[in-house]
Amino acid sequence: MVESWTRIVAWTLTVGGLIAFIASFTLTIERIELLKNPDYVPSCSFNPVLSCGSVMKTWQAALFGFPNPLIGIAAFAVVTTVGVGIFAGARYAGWFWAGLQVGVTLGMIFICWLISQSLYSIDALCPYCMVVWAMMIPIFVFVSVRNAHASGLTSRSGFVAFLARNHALIITVAVLVIIAMIGQRFWSYWSSLYS
Repeated sequence: MVESWTRIVAWTLTVGGLIAFIASFTLTIERIELLKNPDYVPSCSFNPVLSCGSVMKTWQAALFGFPNPLIGIAAFAVVTTVGVGIFAGARYAGWFWAGLQVGVTLGMIFICWLISQSLYSIDALCPYCMVVWAMMIPIFVFVSVRNAHASGLTSRSGFVAFLARNHALIITVAVLVIIAMIGQRFWSYWSSLYS
């Protein structure tokens, strides 16, 4: 069971990590252009709601004193490398998987905070950030399920076993909740497009 999940995690880390890395890298380039020219309009700024330029100018976009996408570049480079390593035959120790679990959990917490800030404080959405959100959800879920199986939690806890069996439902619900939150938060803008 663990081996099959490890293979699924390899695909998720490699593909999801690469997509999120590209989004983070592109956002970093856009941020550099904006720093060089305050009048620059980023390629991901389409309207008042989908406007990464608006998001990049906030304090939340540099929470630790440097642009958040730099965290994404480093983190998703590691994630992608781990996935490729699994495909190449690497077998990681338990402490490594525990460390990866801590990393993806912290990443998921950070993403949830960024989602709430985008929706309820910044009042704008960054399309590249949303790509990262979309990749982070399955990365977190699949690493968590794999580790739950490897640690024996699925056999010791019915609740954990239920969550592990219903991983696709968890991902689907998480994505639908975010879409609903976006729809509700910006409903006045979306509806004005059709009136």
